[in-house]
Amino acid sequence: MKILAIDSSGLVASVAIVEGANVLAEYTVNYKKTHSQTLLPMIDEVSKMIELDLGTIDAIAVAGGPGSFTGLRIGSATAKGLGFALDKPLVAVPTVDGIAYNLAGAATLVCPLMDARREQVYTGLYEFEDEKMHVLLPQCAIGIDELIAHVNEKGRKVTFLGDGVQVYQSYLEKACTVPYAFAPAHLNKQRAAAVAVLAMQYYEVGKIQTAEEYRPEYLRLSQAERERMNRQ
Repeated sequence: MKILAIDSSGLVASVAIVEGANVLAEYTVNYKKTHSQTLLPMIDEVSKMIELDLGTIDAIAVAGGPGSFTGLRIGSATAKGLGFALDKPLVAVPTVDGIAYNLAGAATLVCPLMDARREQVYTGLYEFEDEKMHVLLPQCAIGIDELIAHVNEKGRKVTFLGDGVQVYQSYLEKACTVPYAFAPAHLNKQRAAAVAVLAMQYYEVGKIQTAEEYRPEYLRLSQAERERMNRQ
């Protein structure tokens, strides 16, 4: 099985081609350019580098949210456009699950953090056992205090990763009553290869959608929508 994966859910833009157990190509950029400038050129570049005919892929995987509203919309539009053009199914991988899968096989609990502003994070809590990822806290948008309460309640060492670590690291160091660690730089942000590997598992059990059906999962209203509701 050959999967093209896209993740533009946060500051990072990442594209990967995974075939079976092999990552054929991965292009990840963590820079201030907008994803609308980078995503399609990145797909084009990796396709050229490995002489890939996009018509030979089996599916398009996309980090389906939560995350940056703009980033998710750009990723959604890109994935849907490719799905329509190539007549390929889409596989939506929850963003937080994808980040957690960077640490597949970890002996600790795994807790991704994405900064959701207003002292909230997009997060979840995971463990790995028998080479499988188990979801202890499904991805959600909650306050950082509530999350730390969940973590401390488990009584086990936890590894944090994601762009929210930089925002909340000093708080985590003070509030955690369990042993903790932070993922290294090469594993602590979104990676499309992890999205692709999870997507293969979803594909095998029929968790696919058409390009027309796919919608991102935002988990909460955008700021513009909240302001409109307040005015009403």
